[in-house]
Amino acid sequence: FNDNNSNAIMLRRQVRLRKEYLYRKSLEGKELEEYEKRKAIRDALAAGKKIPTELRNEEDVLRHKDEYHDAAHDKPKTHVDDEYGRVGEYVPNVMITSSRDPSTRLAMFVKELKLVFPNSQRINRGNLVVEDLVNLCRTNEYTDLVVVHETRGQPDGMIVSHMPFGPTAYFNLSNVVMRHDIPKEQLGKASEAVPHLIFANMDGTKLGNRLKNIIQALFPPVNNPDTKRIMTFSNHDDFISFRHHVYTSARDGKPRKEDDIVLSEVGPRFEMRPYQI
Repeated sequence: FNDNNSNAIMLRRQVRLRKEYLYRKSLEGKELEEYEKRKAIRDALAAGKKIPTELRNEEDVLRHKDEYHDAAHDKPKTHVDDEYGRVGEYVPNVMITSSRDPSTRLAMFVKELKLVFPNSQRINRGNLVVEDLVNLCRTNEYTDLVVVHETRGQPDGMIVSHMPFGPTAYFNLSNVVMRHDIPKEQLGKASEAVPHLIFANMDGTKLGNRLKNIIQALFPPVNNPDTKRIMTFSNHDDFISFRHHVYTSARDGKPRKEDDIVLSEVGPRFEMRPYQI
């Protein structure tokens, strides 16, 4: 009886949160329309022009509302802004799993991804369907779900879903090289420190910024600025190259020069191509 009661409470909470989310989303169009009207009146007054004819009947109400808005909070936020509005205030808790009945290589890739994402947990998929995975994430307060897929034993797909209401990003994977594929003489020591993140060529468009937010939310804020672990996401022709390195200095305790820094690859490495959000 207690289990059934707990499940019923959880379901009611999920329904309530979902309704609140959809209600806030439905208000976006109205809020944006009002903002555009207030901005049109404000611009007309600033330029010494007449108020647009279609807004004259609403001028008094809109100007009164405009008095309560400042520049920082004037433009209404959307559900896209809210998705990652609290990133940095909490430590991400990431669940990683694979498609059903994974090959040995895919299972190894999932283990290596667990080392990539700090504070992540790997679970065996078993017979769980997607709905079961999502409910498991919500029940145990996971912030993100990562699912990897394969074709003929080669990892070729990754899904990243933010809890509880998305977004969900779908990526094709290619050129996957795992840690144990890298020659030992080139292999760096694995670290569990929170990494520095480098995003190259991802700030120029709304899509690039959104993908950056999706990826960045999987990592906690850097708590040690001197950490020697670096992860790079470099965009080129819609392919995002992922590289994982650690660096060492040839002059420990002495002034550093660029030539003193030695990069060692930790792995894995792969290319990601987003095709749906």
